[in-house]
Amino acid sequence: MHASITAAYLARYRSAAADSPVELLPLTGAQRRFLITRRLAPLTRSDIVPLFFAFPRGTVDAARLGRAAAAVAARHPALCGGFATVRGTPVLRAGGPSVEAARIPVADHGGAAPALRAALLDWPLDGPALRLLVAQDPDAPEELLALALDHAACDEQSLGALIGELTAAYERDEPPAPGPDRQATADFREAVELQLAAEEAAAGPAAQAHWGRRLGTLVGTGGGAATATGMLTERLPGAQGAARSAVFPALLDAVGAAARRLHRADGPLALGYPWGGRPPGAPAALGCFLNTLVHPVPPRPAADLEELCDAWWDDLDHAGTPFDEVVRAARTAGSPWSGALDAMLTLEDMRRRPSLVLGGVAGREVHLAGRPLAAPLAVAAEHGQDLLVRLAWDSDRFPAADAEAAFEGLLAVLRRHLA
Repeated sequence: MHASITAAYLARYRSAAADSPVELLPLTGAQRRFLITRRLAPLTRSDIVPLFFAFPRGTVDAARLGRAAAAVAARHPALCGGFATVRGTPVLRAGGPSVEAARIPVADHGGAAPALRAALLDWPLDGPALRLLVAQDPDAPEELLALALDHAACDEQSLGALIGELTAAYERDEPPAPGPDRQATADFREAVELQLAAEEAAAGPAAQAHWGRRLGTLVGTGGGAATATGMLTERLPGAQGAARSAVFPALLDAVGAAARRLHRADGPLALGYPWGGRPPGAPAALGCFLNTLVHPVPPRPAADLEELCDAWWDDLDHAGTPFDEVVRAARTAGSPWSGALDAMLTLEDMRRRPSLVLGGVAGREVHLAGRPLAAPLAVAAEHGQDLLVRLAWDSDRFPAADAEAAFEGLLAVLRRHLA
């Protein structure tokens, strides 16, 4: 039996940490992938998670916001120090708050939204972990705030905790501490070590066999990051009660239909989606504790949603298998797939996220088109009282008319399943 990728990482990490004059903390499998990708291709941009909020003009005090962000970051190791590669090993180097808060001039960009997009495209490869950028059109009644994090520092659970803490710290206007205390650092280490133990346990022969069967015929169409992108948006009625459990498999089928239409491949495509959370008993430390699962999109539609669900539930039985191990299983089974994703799907439960409130004013979340993508096709859904669905695509690769037709097909599949 081959050694697991997780075990090999832990051996390298312990060696690097033992020789370091600065405390080095271990990283989850997802965090390591983000760092390895940007080190192997230094001209690529960092993976970031941005949220955009509109506030009435004059609401945001940027200096106060910066103090609040530093105060919050100082409690969380993932928002302090810096992600680094030491002797080829991805780690988190302990340190003080890694935060930037600033107003962005708009004159050279033609508006607040383009100015924020340009600033986020220019995200430094080595940090900071958290940026809060404010921009405003000269005559607009609102100003825009971008709250953006290095993806290695956050997942959906982290976003909710961060927004709640930022609201409270802005209200109190508290001074920041120099960095995390010993308990916070110990909690982060414990959470990551429990995650790594779960990843190693989920990489055994049964998981390898499962993913080899599921993904051994993936063709891969040359997926990858996209810089020039377009976006389409639609709101549908939200599912209620027990019907909410059908939303994600319905989205898998719908996004699969859009991927088939755009890629026009002869074999199964790789549709990636984040899944998971902190292991049972782990401290609620900020960071990225998600795994990327892969759903094989067949060249023809599934007979019905029940057939897709049966296969998806089997996949969830092996949801802890690290992505790198999944790629290895697929290639061992004969697939030429490189691990690049042909499409991405994310679903956020908006009931879990508080509002960002600054100076007693709740920000209105907005969505900016034109952001870079990690795949040539990406669908993001937000499920609250309604279901907001956004499709973004690589506009250098797919014509707008094709993307619009694919989106209409996606919505038709969703409406049929959720009716």
